[in-house]
Amino acid sequence: MSKTRAAAAAPLRVAVLAGGRSSEREISLKSGIAVAHALLGRRHQATMIDPAARALESIPWDQFDAAFIALHGRFGEDGQVQELLERAGVVYTGSSAETSRLAFSKSASKERFAQCGVPTPPYVLIHETDRAARIEQQARALGFPLVVKPDGEGSSLGVSIVERPEELPQALTRCFHHDAFGILEAAVIGSEWTLGMLDDEPLPLIQIETSRPFYDFQAKYEDDATVYRFEFALPSQVVETIAAAARSAAQALGTRGIARVDLRVDKWNRPWVLEVNTVPGFTDHSLVPKAAARIGLDLGALCERELRRAIAAHRMAAAML
Repeated sequence: MSKTRAAAAAPLRVAVLAGGRSSEREISLKSGIAVAHALLGRRHQATMIDPAARALESIPWDQFDAAFIALHGRFGEDGQVQELLERAGVVYTGSSAETSRLAFSKSASKERFAQCGVPTPPYVLIHETDRAARIEQQARALGFPLVVKPDGEGSSLGVSIVERPEELPQALTRCFHHDAFGILEAAVIGSEWTLGMLDDEPLPLIQIETSRPFYDFQAKYEDDATVYRFEFALPSQVVETIAAAARSAAQALGTRGIARVDLRVDKWNRPWVLEVNTVPGFTDHSLVPKAAARIGLDLGALCERELRRAIAAHRMAAAML
């Protein structure tokens, strides 16, 4: 066996970063545990590290081959942990600090989508200091129903569908509980879809069906009645249009490794990109593992593939310096 092939087959020493202090801490811990168990099942060394319990600057990084980022929300998806690891010269999974910052801000990513011709619903950026009358005026101009979202948050936390103006104050309170900035977004009445990405390679497209008003936190993590479809009652050209919109969104932001694009499809079968997740979930309810399993990649194989990709990319970048 060549040295290159032997290195590729050797067990990896992995720091699984999970937990943290974001509002998605509990989901992150579940993702981290799932990743660690999956890697241990493939005979890798996996050590769980919680940044809320231990400063990452104190970690002896030379004891690890790479860090697997399973941190959701702030400090995990917003570029902060990526920047810290880059400064320390640590190989890590997922997108760069720059891409992570861009994707985590719904308003910033939507601006990039607009620049690149990616279909995304119209929106207005709002701030908690804005006068209520001004926000209501902006909402009326956008039109009801609309969606109120924190600008930087995940797992649908702080998200509300607003059917009428009188529902707006409560939705704003919920939104600003999570972030000082938020967005008003035109609601897309239709179906929910998602596409996982492995670098530029798409995973199978998923259509999501829930009895809840939308694919909220409970539907994502707690409701076993949520349905995930891989076969669709749509013409093949429509399905390809949906997948193409998702791929173009990931390309516009420059994602790498594992990512996930969330969309809605309206009654005219037009896709609208909502957001891109650069650290998608790895729990038993999570979408990317479901899509990977569809093509024969279990969670262990998926995580190992992402780790070896990150290590190879890091070595290539170092060789070019």
